[in-house]
Amino acid sequence: MSRLVNSLKGVSSRRLRQEFPDLVRHYWRAQRLWSGSYFAGSAGGAPLSLVKQYIEQQNRPL
Repeated sequence: MSRLVNSLKGVSSRRLRQEFPDLVRHYWRAQRLWSGSYFAGSAGGAPLSLVKQYIEQQNRPL
């Protein structure tokens, strides 16, 4: 699983930096866009519409 996640992070980081050059200037010190950690969870077979509704109803940081 970790190899898949790291691959997705690498590809998405390269694509985002190509599409949004300002990201390169913003993250130049860290030289990476994503942290080294990741989270994988399960929704217990709930329909995606219910999971989406749950996420949308969560409080957002200010």
